[in-house]
Amino acid sequence: MNALFMLRIPSKIRNNFIMRINLDIDETLLKEALRLSKANSKKELINEALREFVLSRKRLDLRELKGKISFRKDYNYKELRERRV
Repeated sequence: MNALFMLRIPSKIRNNFIMRINLDIDETLLKEALRLSKANSKKELINEALREFVLSRKRLDLRELKGKISFRKDYNYKELRERRV
């Protein structure tokens, strides 16, 4: 069963215009997400999910760095790890 609810989304692009939209969301997925998050409401959950989505898309994919970083010949990451302990 899907949950249908109204969500107010602030938009800085349109001078803080508040948009109302109807979303058809998988209710099982919504309940699990609420259980796993620290959100107290569906609104908080959606905002948290959107922030996480944006942050994850902004992160640089480490695979894109392959061959672009050069390390000193004497660089030893294992030795550095041992020093931390």
